[in-house]
Amino acid sequence: MVHLTKVAVGCADIDVLAARQAENAPVAGTARCLTRFMPKRAAELVGGSLFWIIKHRLVARQTILGLDMVETPWGVKCAIALVPGPVAVLGQPRRGHQGWRYLDPADAPRDLHAGDADLEAVPATMLRELQSLWLV
Repeated sequence: MVHLTKVAVGCADIDVLAARQAENAPVAGTARCLTRFMPKRAAELVGGSLFWIIKHRLVARQTILGLDMVETPWGVKCAIALVPGPVAVLGQPRRGHQGWRYLDPADAPRDLHAGDADLEAVPATMLRELQSLWLV
C-alpha cells in the first residue's frame, strides 16, 4: 500500500475542500479527484490515502476506494474515488507540486484526533490558528 499527495488548488482550508467535493460528487456518498494520468502504481493505491496539501502543509487525507479512467468535458481523465469527508491530520510542511506524488506509509502524518486527548479538547478554530503558526 502506498499513499498520494496532491495540492488542493484554490482551497483555503479543509472545509472549502469538503464543500467543493460535495458539490461536484458524481454519486451521492462518494467523492472524487480528477487527475490527468493514471498513476503507474494504481493497484498499490487502493486502500491507501490521498493526502491534501493546503498552504504548503499536508492537512487532510481521504481513503482511496479505486481509480478509473472517465470521459469529462476536458477529455479522458483518471478519477480517484475517495471516501467522502477529508480527515484532518497533524500538519507536515510540504512544497506544492503539479499532479500528485507518492508518499511512503512510514512518512504519512497521523490523524489529528487519533487518541490525542489534549488536541481533542482544543476548539477547531483555535486548532486551525495553531496549525497556521506551525505549532501543531
